[in-house]
Amino acid sequence: MLKKIVLIALFALPMCAMAQTLKFGHFKSADVITAMPEYKAAMAQLEKTQKQYTDEMKRTSDEFNKKLAEYNAAKDSLPQNIADRRQKELQDMSQRGQEYEQNAQTEMQKLQTQLTDPIFKKVETAIDAIGAAGSYTYIFDLSRTSIPYVGSGSVDLTSQIKTKLGIK
Repeated sequence: MLKKIVLIALFALPMCAMAQTLKFGHFKSADVITAMPEYKAAMAQLEKTQKQYTDEMKRTSDEFNKKLAEYNAAKDSLPQNIADRRQKELQDMSQRGQEYEQNAQTEMQKLQTQLTDPIFKKVETAIDAIGAAGSYTYIFDLSRTSIPYVGSGSVDLTSQIKTKLGIK
């Protein structure tokens, strides 16, 4: 019986020691990323590009609406073949407008990815460095992962990550 207790203690002791060395950290990526100058520059560029696309879509929409109004005003007095041709022209304009809008959305998504991926990579690199230097077992991002409880055993690393990235 005593042998069993000693044997269990010998196996349990290393597990208890290992459990005590687990180190947890957490941060809020939203707080870090939105404070980065690179993020602010990326958002400004995205807004500028979005405005250009929006302005172009408005211009083509205004042009379409003008032609549609002209067509509606004159359609009863036009010969059938001219009315058909103008109607086809309006349909083509509408289709091109829809295609342009879809292409603009795709291009905006590509640009957003192109501008934000390096930012996310930079944050990830800082987290890896802090995790390795601090011997953390896990670092959780509270902005992405719902963790219902964060106790005193978890260290808030948000300010350390900001410092590592040169953010005040």
